[in-house]
Amino acid sequence: MKRVFHVPDMSCQHCVNRISAALRGMGIEAFEVDLLTRRVTLETGDPRKVLEVLDETGYPSEEIPA
Repeated sequence: MKRVFHVPDMSCQHCVNRISAALRGMGIEAFEVDLLTRRVTLETGDPRKVLEVLDETGYPSEEIPA
């Protein structure tokens, strides 16, 4: 099931790199981080844990409809 998260504070490539590293640290390899729309899309992973990791990384987010 596709999960989409809005990350309003993502504003540069450094943000994309930090978010990508955090997701890989969770063991998630298949994801897309779109700086233009400020969205992270992934197929796997517990959405609560994803939100928690994004928040801990400094990017509070919310899950939005896919």
